[in-house]
Amino acid sequence: MIGTYMDMSLVGRRDEMGRVGALIDDARRGRGGALVLRGEPGIGKTALLRHAEESATGFLVMQASGAEFEMELPFAALHQLCAPVLDNVTALPPPHRKALEVAFGLDTGTPDPFLVGIATLGLLVETVRERPLLCLVDDAQWLDHASARALAFLARRVAAERVAVVFSLREPSRLPELDELPGLTLQGLGETDARALLAAAIRAPLDERVRDRVLAEARGNPLALLELPRSAGLAEMAGGFALPSSVPGVIEQSFRARLELLPPQARLLLTVAAADPVGDPGLLWQAVDLLGIEPSATAAAASLVDFGTRIRFSHPLARSAVYRAASSAERQRAHEALAAVTDPVADPDRLAWHRAQASAGPDEEVAAELERSAARAQARGGVAAAAAFLERSAALTLTPGLRVERVLAAAQAKLSVGAFDVAADLLTTAETASLGERHLARIDLLRGKLSFVRRRGGEGPTTYLLRAADRLAGADPAWSRACYLDAMEMGILIGGLDPVVAAARQAPPAPQPPSSADAVLDGLVSLATDGHLAAAAVLRPIVGEVDDEVWTRRPSLGFMLAAELWDYDALHGIAARIVAAGRESGSFHMLPIGLAMLATAAVHAGDFGAAMEMISEEEAIAAATGASPLVYPRIHLAALRGRRREAVALFEEVLSASQRMSLSVQWATAVLNNGLADYPAALNAARQAVARGDLGLSGLALPELVEAAVRCGEPELAGTALRTLAEHTQAGQQAWGLGVEAYSRALVTGDEDAYREAVDHLDGSRVAIYRARAHLLYGEWLRRQGRRRDARERLRTAHELLSDLGAEAFADRAAGELRATGEHARSRSSQASDQLTLQEVHIARLVADGGSSKEVAAKLFLSPRTVDAHLRNIFRKLGLTSRRQLRDLPDIR
Repeated sequence: MIGTYMDMSLVGRRDEMGRVGALIDDARRGRGGALVLRGEPGIGKTALLRHAEESATGFLVMQASGAEFEMELPFAALHQLCAPVLDNVTALPPPHRKALEVAFGLDTGTPDPFLVGIATLGLLVETVRERPLLCLVDDAQWLDHASARALAFLARRVAAERVAVVFSLREPSRLPELDELPGLTLQGLGETDARALLAAAIRAPLDERVRDRVLAEARGNPLALLELPRSAGLAEMAGGFALPSSVPGVIEQSFRARLELLPPQARLLLTVAAADPVGDPGLLWQAVDLLGIEPSATAAAASLVDFGTRIRFSHPLARSAVYRAASSAERQRAHEALAAVTDPVADPDRLAWHRAQASAGPDEEVAAELERSAARAQARGGVAAAAAFLERSAALTLTPGLRVERVLAAAQAKLSVGAFDVAADLLTTAETASLGERHLARIDLLRGKLSFVRRRGGEGPTTYLLRAADRLAGADPAWSRACYLDAMEMGILIGGLDPVVAAARQAPPAPQPPSSADAVLDGLVSLATDGHLAAAAVLRPIVGEVDDEVWTRRPSLGFMLAAELWDYDALHGIAARIVAAGRESGSFHMLPIGLAMLATAAVHAGDFGAAMEMISEEEAIAAATGASPLVYPRIHLAALRGRRREAVALFEEVLSASQRMSLSVQWATAVLNNGLADYPAALNAARQAVARGDLGLSGLALPELVEAAVRCGEPELAGTALRTLAEHTQAGQQAWGLGVEAYSRALVTGDEDAYREAVDHLDGSRVAIYRARAHLLYGEWLRRQGRRRDARERLRTAHELLSDLGAEAFADRAAGELRATGEHARSRSSQASDQLTLQEVHIARLVADGGSSKEVAAKLFLSPRTVDAHLRNIFRKLGLTSRRQLRDLPDIR
C-alpha cells in the first residue's frame, strides 16, 4: 500500500529523479555529496527518498527521521542512522570512539557535537571501504538539535567519499544547519501531470467541474491529489464539499476522515503508534497488550501504518493527524502505557518524557524526573533537549520558588540553543512571580545575554548587567562585583565604557585579600579614571599571571589588557593557555577564541606560517560549527604581510559585513600604508583608530600615528601621540613597548641614542617584526644624515629580516632605501607558502611534521580522501612528488 503511494507520487518528477540519480551515481564513483529536498507537506519529498533507496543498487542504505512529537533527545536521530554500522566504531581513534559512545548513551561523559560529527564521518569512511553508502534523513525539520548539527557537519565533508546524504525538509522550516547544503525545492505539479495523477487515483468517471475544483484546491500537491478521492466518496465529490484553505490542511483532513471510519481500538492503536516516535515494534506491542487492544485492530489500522520491523506511518502527516485527532485523555492513556513498558534503566529520559505527557496537571515527582533528565541531556551535549525537559518540568511544578528556578534554568538553556523568543517568554513568565533580588538579578543577567545576541533596539546588555550588579550589592557583594567586571568587559567589546566606569565606582569594596577578579575590576576603574601609570601597579602583575583563572573566564579582556600594556609574553601566554584549555576540554567555543588570539600573537612575532596554520584551524572549526570565523587575525596578518591588493579586498569585505571591526581595519590600514610608504593614507587611518580610544588596538595604533605624522610634517600631532604612547609603554615596562616607544621618540626628536635604545630593547624580544622595523627606521635616519655606510648595515639587516618573515611591504621599503644608498638588495626568494591557500599551508605543515592523512583529517574536520586531494594540489603547486620532499622545505615547517 505505502509503496504504491510512493510510485504514484513520482508522476511528473523526472527532473527531480534525475538530480537524485546523479547524486547517487557520483557517490558510486567516489564523488560524494548531499542534497536537501525542500517543499510543503505532501509535495513528494518522502517519495523521492524512497526512489533514492530503490536506485542505490549495491549501496548500504542507512535511514533516520525526525519525529514531531518526540522530546528532543540528544543524538537520537544520529543513533538511529548509525545503528547498522556501530560495530565499526572499534576502528576509530579512542577520542572519536568515546565521543560516539557517550553521545549514544553507551558511556558516560560530555561529548562535543562536532567531535561527534568527525567521529561519525570516520565511522562512515570505515563503512564505505566495502561498498558505497546512502544516508536518507526524512522529516529533517524535526531532527533533534544535536543530530542536526552532526549530520550537517557530515554532509559538508563527504565530497571525496563514496557517500551520498539526502535530507527531506518541510517548508517553511527553520533549520539553519542545512542552509548551506545543495538544495532542491519541489514545486507543485503542472496541470498535465496533476490531471494524470488524479486520473490514476480516480478511475471512475468524474464531473469535469469537480475535477477542476480538486485540481485548483490541490495546487499540484501530489499527496493532496491522491488523498482527496480516498477521504471523500465520488457522490460527495460530485455534490461539492468544503476544502480547507491550505494543502497540508487538505491532506491532514483526509487522513482524519479515514481515521474516523476505523473502530475505536484501531484508533487507539494508531494513537499509541503516533505517541512513540522510535517505531520499536517490541515497545508498541507491549503497550498495546497493556491497554487490552485486540489483535484484529492491527488489520484495520494497516492502511495508515506499516507494522514491519519498524513501525512506519504512510506519511508524516498521517502520524500528525492521528496524534492531533486523539483526545487529551486518549493521548495520556497512550503515553501512560508507553511509560509503563519503557525500560527505566536503559531509557530513563524517554520514560520521563512519556510520564510528563501522561500528566494531566502538576506532578512534582514527574517534574523532578524531568529535571534529572535535563541534567543527563546536558552532560551528553543535548542542550536543546535539556531546555525542553526543563520547560516541561517547570510547567509541572507547583512549588513557586522551585518553579521559578526551573523556569530560569529553562530560559538559560533556550538561550544557549538560540531559541531567543522562547527564552524571552520564559523570562516574562518568571517575572510574574513574587521574586527576591537574587532571582531578579538572574533575570537581568539573562536579559543582558539576550540583548547582546539579538542586538536590537532597547536597553543594551551593559544596562542589564549594571542593574543586576546594583541588585546584588547588598545581598551578594562578590557576585555584584563580578557583574560589574562583566559589564566593564562588555563595554570594552561593544563600546559605551564611560557610563559603566561611572557605575562601577559604586561597586561594593573588594574583600581582603582581594581576588584576581577584584584586582582587575579596581585596576580597570583606575585605568579609565586616573590613567595607565596609576593603574599599572594593580594591573601589571595580574596581566602577567597568564594562568590565573580570571583570564580563563575572561580571555578577551586579558588579551586586550596585555596589548594595552605592550606585554607580548602575556599576550602570547593568555592565548596559549586558552588554546590548551580548549583542546583539553574539547570546547569548540573556547578553542576558536584561543586560536584567533594565538594567531594574532604569532603575526606580531613575525611567525606568519604559524599564524596561517592557526587561522586555518579556527576557520575549519567555524565551518564545522556553522559559526562565523573570527576575522581579526586575518586582518593583522594582511596588514603586516603588506600585499596591498589582498589586504584592501579583505578590509573592504570586513567593513561591508560588520562596522564593529572598523577599529581593526583602521589600525591595519595604517600599518599597511606605513609599510607601503603611503604616509597620508596611513595618517588618516591611524588618526581614526587612535581617536576611538578603545582598549588594545587604539594603543597599538599610536606608533603608526607617530610615524605617519612625522613623515607628513605634522610634528605637534606626532608629539601628542608619542606622549600618550609613552604613558602606555612605561606602565607596561616590557621590551616590546619600550622598544616601540624608543623608535617613535627617535622619529620625533631625531635622537640617535633613542634608535640604539629601540634596537637594544627589541633585539631581546620575540616581536621580530618590530625589531626589523626598528632597524629600518634607524637605517632610514642614517641615510638622511648622509651616513651611507652605517645606513647600509641597518637597512641590510632590516631587509633580510623582513624578507625572511614575509613582510613584503616593509621589505620593499627597505630595498628601496638600500638602493638609495647605492646598494642593491638581494631579491626575495619565493616562499612555498606564497603559492598556497591558508588551508593548504596548514595541511602542508601538519604533513611535514609527520601527520598521516587520517590524523590531519581528524584535526581539520575533513575526510582522509579530501586531505589527499589537497595534498595533490600542494604537490602540483610546489613541484613536489612526495611527503618527504615537503618535510625538507624549511619555510613550510
